[in-house]
Amino acid sequence: MCIDHKMTCKCGINSASFNFKDDVMPVEVVGRLYCPICSGNINFNPEIMLADKGWIIEYDMDVVKFAGHKLPYGKITPEILFDEGYCTWRGVYPTDHTDSVREREELVKLAKINPRKYLEEFKKWGSARMDRLADEGWRKANER
Repeated sequence: MCIDHKMTCKCGINSASFNFKDDVMPVEVVGRLYCPICSGNINFNPEIMLADKGWIIEYDMDVVKFAGHKLPYGKITPEILFDEGYCTWRGVYPTDHTDSVREREELVKLAKINPRKYLEEFKKWGSARMDRLADEGWRKANER
């Protein structure tokens, strides 16, 4: 099971939604969240932080140690938390789950008119979208 949780960044201007794979980590695993606006003056510490295209997630590693004791990793790093899905974006980037719905709305109209064309366009859209997000530098888009 995956749980979604929305958080506001330190400056309060932006927010991001997170998934927590298998409910292993509690939401408290995120100590602080910094958007591209408020992350500029942060002293990045790779031992407790993960950066993704201007966003910084600061993990509470005490919570990680407590909640992650059953995970099959010797040391749980921010990269493991994020890349393995234990505390990661809901989607490819912080607001992906809402942005992709808006992007698909035009395609859904086509489904009612021409279902075959809809399937073709939907496949092209998904592939082109991931290519675009990878080119933009989003970490999860480059995993594929």
